[in-house]
Amino acid sequence: MTDYTLWYTTPADDWNKALPLGNGRIGAMVFSQPIDEKIQLNEDSVWSGGYRERNNKNAYENLEKVRQLLFDEKISEAEAYVYDLFCGTPVNQRHYMPLGDLSIKHVKESEADFHTRSLDLSTALSLTEYTLSGVRFKRECFVSYPDDVLVLHITAEREASVSVRIGIDGRDDYFDDNSPVSDSEILYYGGSGGEDGINFAAFIKVLSKGGSVSRYGSFIRTEDCDEVTVLLSAATSFRVDDYLGRAKRDVKEALAYTYEQLKERHIADYKALFDRAKITLDDPCDLSNTPTNERLVRIKEGKHDNKLTELYHAFGRYLYIAGSREGSLPLNLQGIWNKDMWPAWGCKFTININTEMNYWAAESCALSELHTPLFELIERMRPNGRVTAKEMYNCSGFVCHHNTDIWGDTAPQDLWMPATQWPMGAAWLCLHIMEHYRFTQDKDFLASKYDTIKEAAQFFVDFLIEDKQGHLVTCPSVSPENTYITESGTKGSLCIAPSMDSQIITCLFNDVIEAQDILDTDHAFGKRLRAILDRLPQPEVGKYGQIKEWAIDYDEAEPGHRHVSQLFALYPASLISVRKTPELAKAAAATLERRLSHGGGHTGWSRAWMINFYARLHDGEQVYKNIEALLAHSTAENMFDMHPPFQIDGNFGGTAGITEALLQSENGEIIVLPALPDKWESGSFEGLKARGGFTVSCKWKNNKAERITILSTHGGICRLVTSPDTVIKCKGENVPFEYIDGCAVFETTQGKEYLINA
Repeated sequence: MTDYTLWYTTPADDWNKALPLGNGRIGAMVFSQPIDEKIQLNEDSVWSGGYRERNNKNAYENLEKVRQLLFDEKISEAEAYVYDLFCGTPVNQRHYMPLGDLSIKHVKESEADFHTRSLDLSTALSLTEYTLSGVRFKRECFVSYPDDVLVLHITAEREASVSVRIGIDGRDDYFDDNSPVSDSEILYYGGSGGEDGINFAAFIKVLSKGGSVSRYGSFIRTEDCDEVTVLLSAATSFRVDDYLGRAKRDVKEALAYTYEQLKERHIADYKALFDRAKITLDDPCDLSNTPTNERLVRIKEGKHDNKLTELYHAFGRYLYIAGSREGSLPLNLQGIWNKDMWPAWGCKFTININTEMNYWAAESCALSELHTPLFELIERMRPNGRVTAKEMYNCSGFVCHHNTDIWGDTAPQDLWMPATQWPMGAAWLCLHIMEHYRFTQDKDFLASKYDTIKEAAQFFVDFLIEDKQGHLVTCPSVSPENTYITESGTKGSLCIAPSMDSQIITCLFNDVIEAQDILDTDHAFGKRLRAILDRLPQPEVGKYGQIKEWAIDYDEAEPGHRHVSQLFALYPASLISVRKTPELAKAAAATLERRLSHGGGHTGWSRAWMINFYARLHDGEQVYKNIEALLAHSTAENMFDMHPPFQIDGNFGGTAGITEALLQSENGEIIVLPALPDKWESGSFEGLKARGGFTVSCKWKNNKAERITILSTHGGICRLVTSPDTVIKCKGENVPFEYIDGCAVFETTQGKEYLINA
């Protein structure tokens, strides 16, 4: 097995052991049962219904009343009003649903000798190997992006051995038909959510070499074939009116290629993305021939495995490519992989951290174009968010609360005070726009999105109010998803000016101003934003030496809470940093110590956030400790992150944290190996991205960089944190630099590579 292979010696008997495949739109979970296989299917736009306008018509008329109650510290009364008069009507947005289950059953055997199952991350191919009646079989599966079909290929060592029954079912019977329409084709279709709901279809074509293929009740049956290939496509009315015709067309177009050609096209497309970047963490102990589940057990036992961390990082990059591509929907709570008709939290886009965390590593891991589905969702939210802003708050701009769905619903979701009434979702999502620009330096993109970030900022120009200290603050809001205790012992979540809100607004306003300077536009609006920025609360140190979570230094009802919202300023923002704000960085460390000492980091995504926090604090030992905890306590056998249940955000957050330990580029500076754990003594990374349009590679030994290369893709100034005696060369010639505040500052030329011997 290669370093980039997940593999096992038993089939999956549980969904959290099955292996994920996908092309961004069609998802599959492969169990690798030898005789009676089930492949659980998803299509990213199969959701529970159509758009419904849910803004509470009583919100605005009660806004001032709620604000006054909060200023009067009548928290329970304010929350009672919000429960009834601000929450969505109806309460819930639409939710994500499975497509169905593809079944492949060998019809002549009842016992099997199982060998292995694997997922090769370097090719995005699943392989199952087993023996039936003395004949060895192989079952290969992939989901092709260029040809938009799932491909399953069954071969045997002996001719005329493949006799299987193929069908599709599932969705708790919520479909219309799954019958064969010919001897080799099945059309499966249905719908949900009434007249404006989403209709779906899947089309299956069975091909054989040798033997025969025929309809068999609700199934297609192959008899004594040398090999069998199954092609499956899926389409929905969310994207095309003729979803039945589209599903058929995709399969019929794929028939122009042989199996080997489909496989070659799939691998070439996939590797063009996956091979852009990699990390290598050297380890004298080679465990590549140890099954992945056994390696995870070793971590639980406290044993060391650098290569498993390397594999985890590669798996995160794999999940980006498999889970969301250009033209698909963005990654939801489970990517595209969901087996439940009523999944946990609706498997929606939870935007008080989870969706954002999904994209933390997209830019730095050289998968920038995979960020674009998120920007498309933001645009779908904008018109709905304008209505929500106007009807609920009488504000201009657009707003969204802590969840959205396939339709870009922006009204409050759930009836849960610690989360529901939080008007920051659209603002946080819009920060990804400027991040995409910082990595790509794409001015055309920024110009096309300027109005979007301006409109998100405009909401807060109208929404912010003055508090008793003269600050401009949000009200009402919450600190996701925490509860505080007042001096009198009252518990509450609804509040004035939670710290995270002011931090997000600071970043959003600065992004808009930065975009104005780059594009030389709209400076009058920038002047208004600067005046407000001067009055926004800034991070403050509380009574425990921690960063305060609320404007008042309340105690938390759960000191070990999974959210650490007050440290948004540390990561993913850079308002707090070791180099620029050392005292606040010290307080951030105290905040983490307090959270962890009370049991924090107990969910997968929360532990992943801890890794990023410690990377930003340049604490490599805590980075290592939290990666080990993530692998030991929050990672399923198939390497999926466990909240529990499964949430994919921890996978991407963990990938981001590993990357941040190796390369950082916030505040206009590049830092190589800022948080390298002692146990990562030697290794390398290639192709990682830094803000400013730089591609960075590094080789290190004895925990020190030996060789750094920086490719300038757009030219401009590079600021590299390094020692003053560093030597920088380009094509063998020394490059002059100024040494300013611990940085080598030098001019770069587009397309040229710079070699740094540290």
